Amino acid sequence: MQVRLGNNIQLEYESIGSTDAPAILLIMGLGAQLLRWNIEICDGLVAAGYRVIRFDNRDCGLSTRFDDAPIPAAGDVISALRSGEKPTVPYTLEDMADDCAGLLDALGIGAAHIVGISMGGAIAQLVAAHHAERVLSLTCLMASSGNLALPGPTPEAAAALFAPLPRERNRESIVADGIRRFSVVASPRYPSDSEWLQQLFAREFDRSFYPQGVARQLAAIIANGDRRPLLKGIKVPTLVLHGADDPLIPAACGEDIARNVPGARLQVIPGMGHDLPLALTDELVGAIVAVARAAESACADA
Repeated sequence: MQVRLGNNIQLEYESIGSTDAPAILLIMGLGAQLLRWNIEICDGLVAAGYRVIRFDNRDCGLSTRFDDAPIPAAGDVISALRSGEKPTVPYTLEDMADDCAGLLDALGIGAAHIVGISMGGAIAQLVAAHHAERVLSLTCLMASSGNLALPGPTPEAAAALFAPLPRERNRESIVADGIRRFSVVASPRYPSDSEWLQQLFAREFDRSFYPQGVARQLAAIIANGDRRPLLKGIKVPTLVLHGADDPLIPAACGEDIARNVPGARLQVIPGMGHDLPLALTDELVGAIVAVARAAESACADA
């Protein structure tokens, strides 16, 4: 389903579960469609009594594409930041956080539990900082605070992220390329079934192949900079979930979020990388539900 926001952006979304239940908004990461939120996770949250909303970020999937916007070079954005200038980007992570608040408006949801992964975790932080009244609890998975002093990806993970697409771009080559990149950052202790991966990346290709949006989203991530001053003002119950073996956004990045959000709880999962393995579905659902229920209990006691 699609909904048009007040800023004229159209977002593709799915709502799963009773509309009378407390809402959980799931925010996906760089270039990833709503399908990356495994339906098993969504169903687990619904079984726990929640309404789950997953959606395509702007410039991804079936949501609004910024076809007429330039594609900034990551190096130019970094250079501007280092020289103290404000980078020129088509849109910012703050704009994407506003999209999240706008989606809640369009669906008639006053406040929700906010869950973000990777880039989505950064966006979730900004929702909690700039739209505090809309946030019941915050869960950041595999995300960073934007602190430039933190360790970066391993060389292999960086190569997987920035490698050019195959010269011949068809369904077969793009699916194989996506699986290769995924495998570099995936959880070493919880490997995904090869047939399941093939089906997932094929569904994504058939649904929407739009690499231009990835570059613009990446520019927005880099331009956002250090969020630690904003994190210190977040007051809702917060969970930071991170894989101990994440090669793309190392666990130290999650630890930095937890240090800077007052009262945040850190949960590091051994053997987990930068993905959502089906084998960890129960653990991930249980962790998200625990912080959501803690927030609801605190509200009831207030």
